[in-house]
Amino acid sequence: MKLISSRLTVDDLEGLPEGDGNRYELIEGALHVTTQPHLHHQIVSDAVCEALRIWNRRNKLGGLAVSAPGIILAPDEAFAPDVVWYGSERLAAHLRADGKFYGPPDLAVEVLSPGAKNIKRDRQLKRARYAYWGIREYWLVDREARRMEVYRLQGDAYLAGPPLSAADQLESPILPGFSCSVGDFFVDLPVGQ
Repeated sequence: MKLISSRLTVDDLEGLPEGDGNRYELIEGALHVTTQPHLHHQIVSDAVCEALRIWNRRNKLGGLAVSAPGIILAPDEAFAPDVVWYGSERLAAHLRADGKFYGPPDLAVEVLSPGAKNIKRDRQLKRARYAYWGIREYWLVDREARRMEVYRLQGDAYLAGPPLSAADQLESPILPGFSCSVGDFFVDLPVGQ
């Protein structure tokens, strides 16, 4: 008797429609489908990516900050973080000719979307899987509360730093010379949003 696995692989996703308004991720072989994010989510995500791009260019580190890339970490694990930064070493090792990343970035950023299922996935499941794959730092941005959490890899798990409010300055040991106000990520949001 042949056993049939219930775990999906990246190859199984090849026939899914593109441009249908959904984002597809595989986490430990389970398909996670979310709708495209709210405009305010994208405003914050773009602001984070812009801050990283400006810092990266200014420091000429040879890295790359990208929003919503597809990252394939295993045949049954493929993520689409809101923003990533690859340092020059990981960029050279993981970017392939097909334009996809096949390995972990140095930094992954998720902007929380409303809903218990979305929040649980970002706070628990993705955080655990990102640590497992050796993503050195994980930023979790809460656009509604206008604050963020920074997790730094210590061994095989993340250590949480103190939550940062809009008034705080964000710096990172993996991003030499990077510094920006957390509030800068929310400046383009409409007042009261």
